Amino acid sequence: MQKIRCAVFALLPLSALAATFPIEVEKQLNGAEVSASSQAIDFNMAGIQLNNYGKAAAECQVVFRNGPESPRTRKADLEPGQSALLTSSFKSKVIRLRIKVTCNPK
Repeated sequence: MQKIRCAVFALLPLSALAATFPIEVEKQLNGAEVSASSQAIDFNMAGIQLNNYGKAAAECQVVFRNGPESPRTRKADLEPGQSALLTSSFKSKVIRLRIKVTCNPK
């Protein structure tokens, strides 16, 4: 029991190294029924999951902005009930990430 307790306490500092940085999501859905959920994956990588809950297909464009680096653009066509995971990685450590999601119904 003592060894298990020591192993658990030894792993606690590793969980503190997980990627945490603020992510601001700006949504412009234009009538499309799409939800967006963002997540920090690593110190220089983030992702966003798009879910189309509507009855019509949607075209989405996602722009990832990390300070002085050039913006990264990702596109996805979502059929009704479909989801897409879009990711982006950067050359430097992310301090604050801004994601702009623009979706239009087809």
